[in-house]
Amino acid sequence: MRKKTALRRPLLLLCLVDLALGYLTVNIEPIPPVVAGDAVTLKCNFKTDRRLREIVWYKVTDGGTIKQKIFTYDALFSTNYTHIDEYQKSEDLVYQSTVRIPEVRILDNGPFECHVGIYDRTNRKKFLEAYGRVFLNVMAPPSSISVIAAETPAAFSRYEAQNFTLVCIVSGGKPAPTVYFKRDGELVEVHHVSQTSPDENEKKGRIPQSLISRDMDDTKLQRSLSLLDFEGRGRMLTERPSPSITDSTVAATTAAERIPETVISREFPRWIYPSDPAYLFRHTQIPVSDGTVEVRAMITWTLNPELDNNALFSCEVKHPALTMPMQSEVILAAPRGPQINMSPTRVQVGDTVKIAVVGFQNEVFPEPLFTWTRVGGRLLDGSVEHDGKLLVLERVPAELNGSMYRCTSENPLGSTDTHARLIIFENPNIPKGTDDKSGASSCSHSARLSLAMILAVTLDLT
Repeated sequence: MRKKTALRRPLLLLCLVDLALGYLTVNIEPIPPVVAGDAVTLKCNFKTDRRLREIVWYKVTDGGTIKQKIFTYDALFSTNYTHIDEYQKSEDLVYQSTVRIPEVRILDNGPFECHVGIYDRTNRKKFLEAYGRVFLNVMAPPSSISVIAAETPAAFSRYEAQNFTLVCIVSGGKPAPTVYFKRDGELVEVHHVSQTSPDENEKKGRIPQSLISRDMDDTKLQRSLSLLDFEGRGRMLTERPSPSITDSTVAATTAAERIPETVISREFPRWIYPSDPAYLFRHTQIPVSDGTVEVRAMITWTLNPELDNNALFSCEVKHPALTMPMQSEVILAAPRGPQINMSPTRVQVGDTVKIAVVGFQNEVFPEPLFTWTRVGGRLLDGSVEHDGKLLVLERVPAELNGSMYRCTSENPLGSTDTHARLIIFENPNIPKGTDDKSGASSCSHSARLSLAMILAVTLDLT
């Protein structure tokens, strides 16, 4: 009998302790995902039969190891004090158990805790504490989207099929957006491959590599009237009026004669393709320090210049923070008719001449590859060709007068050639005979130059 009484006493003591401390329940209402920049209200509901001691709100970071205090209510002093940044203070305290963040940031993503303390009935130096936790999911719509071509600039190949890759770069989104491609407004059906490193053998198996025919389209547009092959292979394809040979005509000649568009070759291969090309799709996600991700989505297929030239490709993005999809689009196009500019406008012996591509007759995508060559000879520095949009000829000698320069512009969809002829005038600042190391007189040099011009005009007349 005494044993039963001894067992009941501890249980009775525990009940008395519970009654003395009172009860406390705390919970935070769940919050749906919010978009960065919007306002959000955190509501902490609690029930107790004792007097309130304090309410403290925390932002939990680093997996729960760090708790940053953002709001405090101290009932002992009946004071409110907020630890939220200045930009968030406009409506911090709506109610004792409610905290409002006027402008949510990506960095606010994560758990929040509401801690509530009550007094002990018997000892005011003791109090009971409970807390609730809620996870704030902050979304951010993508901030930018762009479409580029991988591995550009790239040359046009007439003799083998080429794989071509479009890359869609989407930045600033959280969570990662859904990315897809369209061709001429129709959704592109793709084959998904590994995000890490796709098997090259699998890629080759899905993209047709069997080239059945290599017949080329030999159609060539007519060359410019002034295109002369200085090695003796030049020929005139059409006739033009015979110019009069006078001194006034020579003096009125422009310094840099701009040749109209001269397309040497605009050929497309006749590869045998399946009716529906195989598009390989892969994407990667790169985390950014601000909590967002950068998504790179890529489609790869075997390019068909005849079918893909002027095709409209668009990359579209769906995201829960967007009311409608974002998109970026490009039109695949081969270069056509580069516009050549030569400076100075009146070239004299010893000048530095710059010949540059300043534009095209159409929008070109992907970026073209530019190659300069001299018709019938090497460039001034002795090289066979020069890459880039700009060709520089330093301290041009009189011997380059009438020389022709070819600019080849090409991308994986096609190529085109444009020519410019260099006309050089005598420089009055250079004493006569200084460029004649053999001792020949400047008079004989002028005679040779005049004879060359007469021969050129004679060729035009014939």
